[in-house]
This record gives sequence, structure tokens and C-alpha cells, in this order.
Amino acid sequence: MNNEYLKTLVRNLLLPLLLLPAAAQSAADDGEILYWVAPMDANYRRDKPGKSPMGMELVPVYASAGGSSGNVTIAAEVIQNLGIRTATVERSPLWRAIDTVGYVEYDETRVSHIHLRTEGWIEQLVAHSEGERISKGEQLLALYSPDLVNAQEEFVQALALGNNTLTRASRERLLALGIPADQVKQLEKSRKVRQNIAIYSPQDGVVSKLMVRHGMYVMPKDLVMSLADLSSVWLIAEVFESQADWVKVGQPAEVSLAFLPGRTWEGAVEYIYPSLDAKTRTLKARLRFDNPDEALKPNMYANVRIFGGAREDTIVIPVEALIRTGRESRVVIALGEGRFASRTVTAGIESGDRVEIVAGLEPGEEVVTSGQFLIDSEASLKASMTRMHASDDANGQDTSQ
Repeated sequence: MNNEYLKTLVRNLLLPLLLLPAAAQSAADDGEILYWVAPMDANYRRDKPGKSPMGMELVPVYASAGGSSGNVTIAAEVIQNLGIRTATVERSPLWRAIDTVGYVEYDETRVSHIHLRTEGWIEQLVAHSEGERISKGEQLLALYSPDLVNAQEEFVQALALGNNTLTRASRERLLALGIPADQVKQLEKSRKVRQNIAIYSPQDGVVSKLMVRHGMYVMPKDLVMSLADLSSVWLIAEVFESQADWVKVGQPAEVSLAFLPGRTWEGAVEYIYPSLDAKTRTLKARLRFDNPDEALKPNMYANVRIFGGAREDTIVIPVEALIRTGRESRVVIALGEGRFASRTVTAGIESGDRVEIVAGLEPGEEVVTSGQFLIDSEASLKASMTRMHASDDANGQDTSQ
């Protein structure tokens, strides 16, 4: 339901009945009566009291004491019944807090991709599914490769010949083909060629990708598996295009997850991606969080708040006081003694429950934060009817001339 529809509903169904006590005040309090209108049809206007086509008493419309046709005067009992609340316009710093969502990803600096340096067949595969936990130095698989067997035989022959140059070249070839240094030393001592070569894990982590199965033939271009360390994770936050200038590297951030209410993680903006997402029109910012208990898991969604610093010396009001119509923004000003007026303002940035006002308000003024739609609807109607009345008077004067 948009604001214009809500205002129309209030004006046509509720407002005339609520404002009847105010309309019954004396002309000395509110000024002279401009005209009389039907409570349920603002277009039905008469110059004297009477009844509307629906049989209801016409309601008087008074000239504002301040001389503005958009002012509205409401009786004290009606103000209380409507629960009208006000807030003071303030000049204060406005903290630019970015509230958005993000998703957890692996810390790519802690991800290892396992490729073999020669072709061969997978034997004795230790990990059988994704998600299995692997420790650093633990055997991942055993590989049978004719190239590795030939390289070992050449090394053994070089050792037997006692040729230091040939031995050194053969040892370097074994290391270049991916045979671990401890296995090369063992081969140098035993001088027994091994058919299967063990491949070990370079880090602690979990198997995030497993692309092979026992007995598969693989080549150097093939990814065998990926290992990810979850002790640190990335969180990719999506910042709206309108807030892209707010976020900077190094700004503090907080993250909370729906399944762990009351717990927050503290981190910082580590990197801002250079381009916007073409589909979502958002800028991605990367945050890093320590995750010792692994509560943050990849692909989780999270609520993110990035603290973007303060804009000093800013005129602010509660965001609930702002009326957005699509064409303009307005607020309702409390003038005192039950008098209210609708005023057009220029709104700036919005942060949390407060919004910046660039033009239209001064510090110390009172704005309505509850019930402003009722008052704004009546003020708009009153201003429109006054303009129509002035136009009719001008046309009548031209006709008489």
C-alpha cells in the first residue's frame, strides 16, 4: 500500500469524522470560514452551512491563523485520540551505518588445489567424499605412474655409477615430478624402486572439492581435490549502488546469523571489488573473520553492518517522520496550540532510524512522527481547496469587469 493510497483512504473515510471537533471551534480561534465541504466528498463545496447529498452536515474550513492555507488546527482531544507524537529537529553527526546481507565463502588464501605433475592412476584414495577433514602431512592418495617408476630407476642407476652430476640431475627430476623429499631420501638409502608414490596434504582443512575416485586415470591438467582451512573465512557483503561511496577498506563491521541469535562476529572490510554486479546493481565488499570454532560455514547468509564513519553537522529527523510521495518528500510541522502544517523538504542520506534533511527544516522545529499521514492529507486537501476558491474568485472578478 503506497502513501498516496493511504492518504486517500484516510481522507475519505476517517479524517472528516476525527476532525469534526476541531472544525466546531469558534471563528475567533481559527479565523474566518472559507467554505463548507461534505465530510465524505471534498469536491462538494458550499458557501453556507447545510447538508451533503448523503445527508451529512457540511464541515466548515477555516482560514489558518498563520495565513497559510495548508495549515490545520486540531482539537486537543483529537490529538490525544490520534496518538500524535512529535520529535525535535536536531543538528548532530549522522553515522553512516550500512545494513546489508552477505554470504560466507572460503578464505581463498587458505585453499589448496591438488594437481599431479605427471599422468597416472589413482590408488589408495584416502578421502572418499567432500567435507572430510584432513590433517597436514596426512596421505591423500597413492599414485602409480610409469614416468615416476622410470625416474626412480634412473636415480638408482646414477647412484650405482657414482656419477655425482647424473645423481644430482636425477634427484632434481624426482622432486620436480612431485615426489616428496623424504621419499627421495628413502629411495637413496634403500635403492628399491616403489611402484606407488604417496601424495600428502600440504595443510589442515576439509575436502571442499573431490574430483577423482579410486582407480581413475588423471593428467596434470586435472584437479584432483581442493582443501580449505575454515579457521578463517571471507564474507562477501553486497552494498547498494547508492551507498557505494560510503564503504572504505579498513572500516569495522559486525555480522550476525539468524541461527545464532545474540552472537556477533567483529571484522573489517578487507577489499572492495572494482566493479558492480550487473544483475543486482550492488558493490561487493570482502570482509575477513577469524573462525576458530568453525561456526561460520561457507554459503551461509548473514546480516552485515558496516560502520562507515560520521557526517558532521547534519540536520536530522526520525525517518518515520518523512512522508515520501514518489514526486517529493514532506514532513508535518507542529506549530503549537494544535496547529500543524505540511512542508516540502529535501532528504539526504538515511542511516538506521534517522534521515538527513538537506533543505526545508531548521534545528529546534518540531516534526510529527506519528499520525502525520492524517494531518498531511487534510493539509493537502485544505491547500487545494483554497487555491480553487481563490481561482473562482479571480474568475468572478474578471467576469464582472
